[in-house]
Amino acid sequence: MTDQLTESSGTLASLRLIYEISRELATAIDLRTVLTRVLFLSLRNVQGSSGAVIVLDDNGEPVDSAIIHAGSVQNPNTQRLRTTLDGGLAGWVVRTRQSALVTDTSNDERWIKRQYDGEADSGPKSSVSAPLMVRDRLVGVITLTHPQKDFFTTEHQALIQAIADQAAIAVLNARLLDESNRKAAAMTALAQSAASINATLDPEEVLQRILEQTSEVFKAEAVSLLLVDPVTNDLVFRAATGTKRNEILGKRLAMGQGVVGWVAEKGEGVVLQDAIKDERFFAEMDKNTGYKTRALAAAPIRAKGQIIGVLEALNPAKPFQSDALTVLEGIGSLAGTAIDHAQLFNQVAAARTRYLELFEDSIDPIFITDQDGRIVESNRRAELFTGFNGASLHKMNIYQLHKVDLKAVGEDFAALRGVEPLMYESRLQGSGEKEIDIEVHIRNVTIDGADRLQWLMRDISERKELDKLRDDLMSMIYHDLRSPLSNVISSLDLIAAMLPQDDANLKSLLEIAVRSTERVQRLAASLLDTARLEAGQRIGNQVPSSLNAILLEAVDAVAHSAESKQMPLGTAYPKPDLTVKVDADMIRRVVINLLENAVKYSPEGTQLTLGAAEVDGMAQVWVADTGKGIPEEDQSRIFEKYTRARIGTGTAKGLGLGLAFCKLAVEGHGGKIWVKSELEKGSTFTFTLPLAAE
Repeated sequence: MTDQLTESSGTLASLRLIYEISRELATAIDLRTVLTRVLFLSLRNVQGSSGAVIVLDDNGEPVDSAIIHAGSVQNPNTQRLRTTLDGGLAGWVVRTRQSALVTDTSNDERWIKRQYDGEADSGPKSSVSAPLMVRDRLVGVITLTHPQKDFFTTEHQALIQAIADQAAIAVLNARLLDESNRKAAAMTALAQSAASINATLDPEEVLQRILEQTSEVFKAEAVSLLLVDPVTNDLVFRAATGTKRNEILGKRLAMGQGVVGWVAEKGEGVVLQDAIKDERFFAEMDKNTGYKTRALAAAPIRAKGQIIGVLEALNPAKPFQSDALTVLEGIGSLAGTAIDHAQLFNQVAAARTRYLELFEDSIDPIFITDQDGRIVESNRRAELFTGFNGASLHKMNIYQLHKVDLKAVGEDFAALRGVEPLMYESRLQGSGEKEIDIEVHIRNVTIDGADRLQWLMRDISERKELDKLRDDLMSMIYHDLRSPLSNVISSLDLIAAMLPQDDANLKSLLEIAVRSTERVQRLAASLLDTARLEAGQRIGNQVPSSLNAILLEAVDAVAHSAESKQMPLGTAYPKPDLTVKVDADMIRRVVINLLENAVKYSPEGTQLTLGAAEVDGMAQVWVADTGKGIPEEDQSRIFEKYTRARIGTGTAKGLGLGLAFCKLAVEGHGGKIWVKSELEKGSTFTFTLPLAAE
């Protein structure tokens, strides 16, 4: 009967305890409050002197704790909790998920010996511990101690397990609520950081806002931001807060040096609650600045997949929470994007400033128009050049200033869709009766996100005057030479008829005179043809002619020059012969001109080739040499008048008219001419002619 009363009394006491615990915990939702109440209730009912409750996440990592020693609440020591979970009594309970009773801490291997645990000291001598379980889910562990051996019994062990079972659900709910609140706070912090950081594109202000947001989120004593120097790959302190800000700005760390160097090198963030004990910690920085680092969190700053820096927060007001690294990495990600955008904006702004400076200071007039030709911008030189002020120009269309070469630019400026600017010549109609010969360079540009056309006009009046003087001179020379040349040729024919046939020396001298005279005659004829073709006159004397005969005559005309430089001249004549409808004398001079150029600009002893064939319904003729070649930038302009390619040093002299004549002559026959050349490997000039109708 007595045993039954004792058992009933014990059951009633347990029920009262469970009720009391439920009532106490029902009004608490904050995790730290729940833990403190659980611990106070446990110590009071189990009669322990000190105790601790450690809360674990789903990975078994400690997320929070409450410690009471001698009746007062203590600040948790994260490193000590970690040690206890790795090898202490609480760790054993976590691993086995069973309660534990230690009657004598000095004889139990599960107990970690600490200061004041000796026989004569006041430290714990007995202990009891139990897991906090919700079904199969481990929530945490509670441990109570007493400075007396054999104080705790199996009844205390059962009681602490009952308290743990009752408190587990409250602890889990509080932990989940705390995690939810932390995530919400983190999201809010990131949202606020994003709004603040992205509110400016000034690079220095962006850095300052990153620091301010980081400092606000973690209540950090100091925050610093380091960027990677692209030249040396060092980390440079670019911005910082705190009392030692000025001492560290501009300081450098090698990649991999210290915690931040490790973060930049590995691309991984890190949180250190006791930084000085970490082997990666670079103590020299504290020593040089007089700062004392306790806790540290650092995260990489990325932009476009590359690590461009590191963001670190030092000595927060409270220990870093478990989500601290997630938040810091989030701010670091925002920082990378913001820094990249700010730098790009700065570069674009600087480029725009440089463009505007060049635009205004250009010695050539520049106009900016929309795609319809309406002038939207012009530089100072444009006003001086046209005689119109800026306000008047901006009311005008580019078509009002000059005749646009629609053939060159294409319909709707289609030819400008490439990357290269186009060029043509025209005449500027300025204010009043002012007309100026101009060279127009036009290209697509993008200004403030809008597609524009840039027109650069260059005054070529002096060049045109010079060209006219040259043309007049050439025309005069031709007309003044024509009669004397005819007389010389007639005289040479008479001399040839009068000379003895067996005098080789005289015959040789006469041949030289004849060849020289014929060359001057060809030059004069080509000058006259160039002037006529430029004036738009059609080639009248076009008759069916043997292409092989034209080529043979051309080879005969240059054979002596090629032999004097020991240059073999290979030929590849078409078989059967091709009949072309041409001015035979003019085309013969085209071939002679190309062959003479090949001889003139090729080293002695090199090979020349003259060939022809039918290609795509046209007669195609080519002259190839193995000389120095023509620079690529000169190949498109060597067919212009008075233009000569830059081929080495000490090259033969000329007027720059021969290829211009060739182009006019070939195109006047309805053909095309072009060159393919490679430096030090030679050049091949090719032209086409229409075949005569059968």
